[in-house]
Amino acid sequence: MPAPMTLQGRLVQLEPLTPEMIGALLEAATEPEGTSPFTLIPQDPDAMGTYVSSALRDQEAGRALAFAIRLVEHDRIVGSTRFLDLDYWQGPLAWPPGANRGPVGDVPDVAEIGSTWLAPSARRTGANHEAKLLMLGHAFDTWNVHRVTLKTDARNSRSRAAITRLGAHFEGVRRAHVRAVDGTVRDTAYFSIVRAEWPEIRQRLQNRLSLTP
Repeated sequence: MPAPMTLQGRLVQLEPLTPEMIGALLEAATEPEGTSPFTLIPQDPDAMGTYVSSALRDQEAGRALAFAIRLVEHDRIVGSTRFLDLDYWQGPLAWPPGANRGPVGDVPDVAEIGSTWLAPSARRTGANHEAKLLMLGHAFDTWNVHRVTLKTDARNSRSRAAITRLGAHFEGVRRAHVRAVDGTVRDTAYFSIVRAEWPEIRQRLQNRLSLTP
């Protein structure tokens, strides 16, 4: 299964998530105006502990890699993100196709980037942009995946716009997909980037980051 790693950028450092980070994550999560109607952001120690332990269980199963987002300039944890829904295409094909995921291997063949949240003080700083660039770079350039999926609550116009700005292709809306954070039934907007698109998207993202102070 993929090993935890640190991804280093100019603005942010993505560090393997650990239980010792719960206090710092909670401090970031409880900044004023830090909650979101569309994203699960734990607001108390027990909820944050459950959030971290759940992420690490998925990681131990080889289906996720979870990170804390550290703002380099201030040496402060300001949020979290992860690779999730890692799938492996080695071995014989399952029947019927798509009926189950392949056994865990050394590197995944497809991945999703999600469960991302940032403290309000880190928004609009380029932190999210660079975090996505680091993760996409690792997925395509190190793992050599075929596709990266990104998805969000279909009502979350801000998130949909941010994903679109990355250069991801809008695939459509999966209706009545899951229960939303607010307890309603959620439609989910799906986006993807495939390997052939990555070089152009990487250059575009790098050019945008070079304009960030």
